[in-house]
Amino acid sequence: MAPWQIWTGAALLSWGIWAVLSKVLGDSLTAEQSQAISTIGILPILIFLAFPVLRRGELQTGSRRGILLTFIGGILSCLGNLAYYGALARGEKVATVVSLTALYPLTTILLAVTFLRERLNGIQLSGIALSLVAIWLFNIQGDGGLFSRTVAYAIAPILFWGTSGFLQKVATNLLSAQTAALIYLGAFVPVGAYLGLQHPWPATLTPRVWTVVLALGFFLAFGNYALLAAYARGGKAAILAPLTGLYPVISVPLAVLLLGEKVGQREIIGISLALTSVVALSIESPPSKPE
Repeated sequence: MAPWQIWTGAALLSWGIWAVLSKVLGDSLTAEQSQAISTIGILPILIFLAFPVLRRGELQTGSRRGILLTFIGGILSCLGNLAYYGALARGEKVATVVSLTALYPLTTILLAVTFLRERLNGIQLSGIALSLVAIWLFNIQGDGGLFSRTVAYAIAPILFWGTSGFLQKVATNLLSAQTAALIYLGAFVPVGAYLGLQHPWPATLTPRVWTVVLALGFFLAFGNYALLAAYARGGKAAILAPLTGLYPVISVPLAVLLLGEKVGQREIIGISLALTSVVALSIESPPSKPE
């Protein structure tokens, strides 16, 4: 198994746990409060990354362009979250927004193929198609949701998250994975501080809520670090974007085992398609032999 595949699996596992924790948290906090307080959970990852990066002096000697693009990618990720929350607040059908914003890998794929000239074989193209169908099945609820006016509200998260994923790949061509992750996740701190100042904190936070919300930030951060590590080890953006969007493969079984949730026919089909797409996306064409 290639190193980028191992790190991709780590990202899937981390984000799968993150998704379950989001359900465990429930309505104990508002979306803004969750994002602001969960930023504290990112700090251990930032500290872990800061020591080797500062020791090597990579912030001073690293590519300025890479540093700027990475920071912008982190900001765009946060803006995508805010746009997502706004879409849920304004949209008539929550299921429509969820299903549409989960298709953000389309933006990453389009940018990677256009600007990075990434090439995909036929099997991988089939895997991308299957993964996008699986993502849609994991998130869509009900019938006819895709024709709601909330489609317009979902455009911003799709563009922000997809562009952020593309910039993550570009950054690892210019910076080490540790430096890129430090800057990318560091961009969450000012956004979290701003939200914390703009929105009142809850009057009381139980130890359970504190534990869940801090773990929320930690697993979100580790998933992003694992994704950057996968990029740095040769993973293609057009493949990793849809692959890491399949974290429901982890979260759905965990929700069944730990939360007692029921899995319907739609989820079963989605899991089957997702697993098939994982195999297809991992099959790379052998390098051509020189004549």
